[in-house]
Amino acid sequence: MIGLTGLYLNHTSLVRGWIDGTEYDESQFESWPQQDVSIAQALATAKTYWPDENIESVDVERYHSLDSYNFTKPSGQIIVTQDTGHYFVKTKLTRKTFAPDGTLLHKKIYWGSIFKRLHVRGWLTSDLGTWLADITAAAMVFFSLSGLWLFFAPRLKRIARWFKKLSPIGKRSQNS
Repeated sequence: MIGLTGLYLNHTSLVRGWIDGTEYDESQFESWPQQDVSIAQALATAKTYWPDENIESVDVERYHSLDSYNFTKPSGQIIVTQDTGHYFVKTKLTRKTFAPDGTLLHKKIYWGSIFKRLHVRGWLTSDLGTWLADITAAAMVFFSLSGLWLFFAPRLKRIARWFKKLSPIGKRSQNS
């Protein structure tokens, strides 16, 4: 896993060509009927996601060039556009785009975040993977060093014997 995720981190554009899905054209939102979503309506939408979690913050900001309400919860963000009512549900690993009626329009996976987490932690969700990744890294270093030793030790002995034959002290001991 460390090797594959390292390949992605080093050659992102090459790997993304194989795994990225189709992009969703958000320019169509400009042609949707205007709804002038209130903060109360947006809050009702936000409460449907991760209902057991409290809203940590509410911001009014531009998201994808649209005025939006951004509700932050521990699991992620719910971003409701003011003009059309479509909304985004974002986590650290994905973004889902929904129509105002709740129909899923598009799902984007943040491959960079996924592969970086896997590379660093060896796991997506917990720090247990960090220990697994550290153990794997230590094992890789150990196997590399032991492999180098197994490769070079016989050659070093052979070179030492050759030098011993060439030295005057080594020649005397052979003649005796």
